[in-house]
Amino acid sequence: MEVVPISVKKIVEDIDDFIVENEKSARGFIKSMCPSKSQNKLRIFLLNKFTDPQDLPSFLEPCLSGKDIGILSEAGCPGIADPGAQVVSLAHEKNIRVIPLSGPSSIFMALMASGLNGQSFTFNGYLPVNRQERKSELKRLEKLSGDKNQSQIFIETPFRNDAMLEDMLSVLSPNTKICVACDITLPTEYIKSLTTSEWKKNKVELHKRPTVFVILKE
Repeated sequence: MEVVPISVKKIVEDIDDFIVENEKSARGFIKSMCPSKSQNKLRIFLLNKFTDPQDLPSFLEPCLSGKDIGILSEAGCPGIADPGAQVVSLAHEKNIRVIPLSGPSSIFMALMASGLNGQSFTFNGYLPVNRQERKSELKRLEKLSGDKNQSQIFIETPFRNDAMLEDMLSVLSPNTKICVACDITLPTEYIKSLTTSEWKKNKVELHKRPTVFVILKE
């Protein structure tokens, strides 16, 4: 409740149908937000990388019968670097009203706290797993950032965060600014923006900590 508005809590109290990434954690979150809500009444539809797109129309059947349905991400915001866009698009096709609810997005919160360009930016998702390909992509994004004065945002699988930062420090220009934002909204939150050369003098442990990276070549 420290990061989710009370208005969202009231909406969750009134909804029994949810589209979620993981049923167990979603039920746990709903219970923590609304302890008195009956878990037996909840109807859960799973939306993740294993979901068959042909199943999506059935997820919206409660709406067609006059009920509200919520989309819940594991972290972040549905449809923003998270599942949700496909079913929302389908809702528009079926003339179902879509209402975005206020809540934290690690991508936008990282950019807000970075001090880098928030007027022009691009979210690039995950970079290549192959190390040489990743280094090449980092150089490409750095050049793009400099050419367009545009912040470049990306993420990494948490157990590869340290390798990602190591690669960034090995290929990015000394004056390129790098923001490392991890554990956003948690007690262990860490957000710092330094140049590449300054980061080389600072050590930070990012292993298995959800992290957003932002770079800007000025």
